[in-house]
Amino acid sequence: MRQVNMHEAKTHLSKLVEEAARGDEIIIAKAGKPVARLVPVDRDATPRLRGLLKDKIWIADDFDAPLPSEILRFFDGRE
Repeated sequence: MRQVNMHEAKTHLSKLVEEAARGDEIIIAKAGKPVARLVPVDRDATPRLRGLLKDKIWIADDFDAPLPSEILRFFDGRE
């Protein structure tokens, strides 16, 4: 872990992001006081399973049809 000042962070942001992506932690300081931490994003290593919910959920044919007026009135402030 290393600390860099705000000016250096602005000047070398791309390089610092690459370092963070490799696993390094960078502390960004303003007037010598730490204010932010640049760390790598945790990536989910589990692969997605396609078709996991097949035949378990369904979408009605009229899913995107306009709402009936008796329900729509709750959304436009008439109730």
